[in-house]
Amino acid sequence: MPTCVYSSLTHKPFNRRGDPLLRDLVSTVVSSTVAQTAPTSNASKRIKKNTPSIAQDTLLEVILHDTVLFPEGGGQPNDIGILTSADGNIWDVIDVKRRGGHAVHFVKVKDGNVAAALKIFTPGSLVRAALGEQGFQRRLDHMSMHTCQHLLSAVLETKLNLPTLAWSMTTYPTPSYVEVPRALTPEEISIIQAEANRLVFEGRQVHIEVEELDHSNRAYDTPSVGIPSDYTGGVKRTVIIDGVDRNPCCGTHLPSISNLQLFLIPQMEGLSRSSTSSARLYFLSGPRLITYFSSIHTLLTTTSNVLSCGAPLVPERVEQVIDERKKVSKRVEDLEAELASSIARDILKQAEDDTVVLHQHRTDDASNPLGFLSAISTAFVNEVSSAETGPSSYLIVLTSSPSMQTATSTTIVMTFGNDEKKVKEAGDTIRANVGVKGGGKGTKWSGKFTGVWKDTKEGKAVAGILKDISL
Repeated sequence: MPTCVYSSLTHKPFNRRGDPLLRDLVSTVVSSTVAQTAPTSNASKRIKKNTPSIAQDTLLEVILHDTVLFPEGGGQPNDIGILTSADGNIWDVIDVKRRGGHAVHFVKVKDGNVAAALKIFTPGSLVRAALGEQGFQRRLDHMSMHTCQHLLSAVLETKLNLPTLAWSMTTYPTPSYVEVPRALTPEEISIIQAEANRLVFEGRQVHIEVEELDHSNRAYDTPSVGIPSDYTGGVKRTVIIDGVDRNPCCGTHLPSISNLQLFLIPQMEGLSRSSTSSARLYFLSGPRLITYFSSIHTLLTTTSNVLSCGAPLVPERVEQVIDERKKVSKRVEDLEAELASSIARDILKQAEDDTVVLHQHRTDDASNPLGFLSAISTAFVNEVSSAETGPSSYLIVLTSSPSMQTATSTTIVMTFGNDEKKVKEAGDTIRANVGVKGGGKGTKWSGKFTGVWKDTKEGKAVAGILKDISL
């Protein structure tokens, strides 16, 4: 099963004791040069080309004879850490990249003094490479999730005969995922989680088989994308979970799956491509699992406080709130419809000589004032059609502004009538003379005015436009 990709492999001596929990060691500098370009992660490669560039720190590319800092590999992000030079100064390592069989440390130059930095990191100089606390916490998260992925992929294959097509260690603290050929049922997810955690309870050990890489052993007898052709002079690593899994991998792993609790997100995300379909199964373990449950607990506690109930009653109380909200929304809709009909009848009463031409302004702080104006226009048309002696022609402009107006306030303008040409004429004239942006089709025209709507200015202008249009 292709759980990992040999996309990056360190110089591998790695650390000669092969201990993924080793946090520091003393080594010697093999080479150091000024970095010509800043390191780019997979995430940064996806940034749009027109994104403004950010000033980059001056960096050195330092290769050590041995290191505890890993480059990206097997789907696992690179380490970060520190180098302590012989003079006691501490230098930040912001990235580690693989080049051939070597791990290249990108070291931030202090105060931009490149000459001094190159002098300190001359070949043969002793340095202490270390993860540091931040680097170790990052590594611990990566190791937990990566080891958990090996365990999860192995159980999926043995219990359900489902190979892992791909996997992604997402950015902390979001859940990572494995991609499998189909979605799992809730029962299958429960089975997989129970089996994986049974193995965790048994405390199966994890160890690495390492052999020097040469021409005769570059291939694996298990499915794998293989070792990059430019990787030479290093080692070939196989990660083994006792009695569970055996797979090539160049990432770091915990020495045991003991206490590596696996939690699967019950919902899966389906993927559909041109020729195949698959699904993503999200999982959590280690520090991410703790962070996830802490955040869920905080959200649940906050919600229960807002709803004034205990945490177990939150779902029931939320249902009650939603039900009440639906009832309130329905009541508001009924009242708005009733009010719209009343306003429409009042407008109809203003008919003169079988004609209604007028502008009516209202103040409304509703989130959708255009919807209410539309309700008025619909109610008016219904009143006209049902009236025994309704007007034969009408052209009406409705406007609605919020109660507190500023320079950025929006006033809604709606024009409707029974003559499409007259409606278009009125709307286009309002747009040209009053500064309303909008348009329409048929017997309705609507738009928006930005700023403070004044009856003595904008209102007067609309009234004048209607006066000049003869029906």
